[in-house]
Amino acid sequence: MKYDFLVIGSSGMQGQIVVRDLLDCGYKVYCADLYRDNSEKNLAQYPGTQFEFIDLRKYEDVKNFIRKIPAKIVINCAEGDWNHDVYRICLEEGRHVIDLGSDIPMTRAQLSMDSDFKKAGLLAITGCGSTPGVNNIMMMHASKFFGEIDTIEIGFAWDSNVKKFAVPFSVESIIEELTDPAPVLENGVWMEKNPQKTEVIREFREIGTQKCYLVRHPETYTFSEDYKDYHPKNIRFYAGFPDHSLDILKTIIALGFGKKELLTFEKTEIRPVDAISRILTKLPRPENYSEKENLWVEISGKDKKASIRIMRMECIVVTLPGWTDSGCNIDTGLPASIIAQMILDGRIKARGSFTPDKAIPVDEFFKELKKKGMTVFQDGKAIN
Repeated sequence: MKYDFLVIGSSGMQGQIVVRDLLDCGYKVYCADLYRDNSEKNLAQYPGTQFEFIDLRKYEDVKNFIRKIPAKIVINCAEGDWNHDVYRICLEEGRHVIDLGSDIPMTRAQLSMDSDFKKAGLLAITGCGSTPGVNNIMMMHASKFFGEIDTIEIGFAWDSNVKKFAVPFSVESIIEELTDPAPVLENGVWMEKNPQKTEVIREFREIGTQKCYLVRHPETYTFSEDYKDYHPKNIRFYAGFPDHSLDILKTIIALGFGKKELLTFEKTEIRPVDAISRILTKLPRPENYSEKENLWVEISGKDKKASIRIMRMECIVVTLPGWTDSGCNIDTGLPASIIAQMILDGRIKARGSFTPDKAIPVDEFFKELKKKGMTVFQDGKAIN
């Protein structure tokens, strides 16, 4: 059997969303992950959907696996540590590939493969979720109104109706964001800041006030490259968290559960961050729990007539009926599904290795977001 998509990381929080949406839309999907349990619901709902165990740490095994699965597009929803490896394999095996984003060094390595993917007639897009992802495409839309850009600020903020901890989109990624030095461009100079020392309180549509931190995110690098002709002097990424979630995350970090050093337990090696991530996937959501998220980009500079201009782009995401277990994580999983479908049906025609804003038709993507219940605002006015 031939498949439309191979989803790596199908048992993860985002992988489950991507697989379900693609299956709901009638596509043929092959699932793969290091664990099977969280794929069971999708496999049971769609009998005949295939699953195979795969360990991304074993490069040759992954290569042989991708080679034998006749899928046109690989959607990598696993943690970003192996994104470059998956790119290399997909290039060699002749597959289009997308992922949910990498750290800055790996993003740079992936984008450096542009000419190789072009020569092969293939497309690779890194960062196809919420941010990177939706925010990149909102930035592309906004850039058309500017002749020169002084400052770009990007970020997310979210809250829930029940003030209890629920598992975020990726425990490992959030721990890294709250602990790794945050690269920022300040007055044209790159510097690194300690996230814990950058707390500010900001106001967000649908969310209210929120504590925000400068964090490490690939957009600070990719925006500096993608929009260098606009000569931005300042680029910052802010992560916002409600107190009831932030307090638990800080406790996890303080207790050492976010560490990546291997520990040996009864002859088994495991990283604390992997253990806590796995444990938390079993944590049930509170009853009647729902979330709202604001993905945002704010740009200041001058328009094409040299007049000062400030623009704020926002994508408002709410928990959708039928997706309550996913909360606002749909804003990462569903965009990846949308982008993969647009590659398959030819609406995305680019070939090479890109960030989303350089490959994806803006208006068409915004229309697809609206179908999934996500509204895009430009200066407070809905535009999709």
